Amino acid sequence: MTAEIPVLTIDGPGGAGKGTVCMRVAAAMGWHLLDSGALYRLLGLAARQHGVELTDIAGLEHLAASLDVSFEIDRDATRVTTLLEGQPVDVLLRTEQAGSDASQVAALPAVREALLDRQRGFAQAPGLVADGRDMGTVVFPDADLKIFLTASAEERARRRYMQLKEQGLSANLSGLRDEMEARDRRDRERSVAPLKPAEDAWVLDTTELDIVSVVDMILERLRDVLPEQSPRIEG
Repeated sequence: MTAEIPVLTIDGPGGAGKGTVCMRVAAAMGWHLLDSGALYRLLGLAARQHGVELTDIAGLEHLAASLDVSFEIDRDATRVTTLLEGQPVDVLLRTEQAGSDASQVAALPAVREALLDRQRGFAQAPGLVADGRDMGTVVFPDADLKIFLTASAEERARRRYMQLKEQGLSANLSGLRDEMEARDRRDRERSVAPLKPAEDAWVLDTTELDIVSVVDMILERLRDVLPEQSPRIEG
């Protein structure tokens, strides 16, 4: 990264708390936010909106390179709104169609490469918090601070279970745990950008920690790494 634009990467498996932590840290620092996990769904949605076939590699590459996306945090740092070409699209991104389209475009190496460049373009002043699974290992290997958030599969499944129950949805705790463990194995064993901590990452186990404690710990580490930076608000 350029010396003028600090970058914090937070990687880790699903359910470790990356989304909420990244949102709160970005809000506290007044930095930009990148939710890399949403980009393939966003690209698939943009392709449909612009009439680009999911088999049109050149068309998808062009869309990926110029994808007009932003992630806006509300004033209370309780919610992130995903904007595609200035329009909120969070509801559209949660559909089965969006998931299917994301799988198709993610399988194309040329598209992955174009999105890699686009992700790096999110590094803008005053700084960036990048949320994902390969942010510190592939996308921003020279980030100022790299964190790998993790937690036991049991705890991550419990968090997901509580989240679903709060949304009024049915869920099976043991089934969620099995899904988490299966996804972990797939992510660790995939040939492209496997899920693993960067060699210089700070591995932070959140199993016994709440969100406030995790955010405070990360902000403190940022103060140590970037003493010239200071949070706008406390975590």
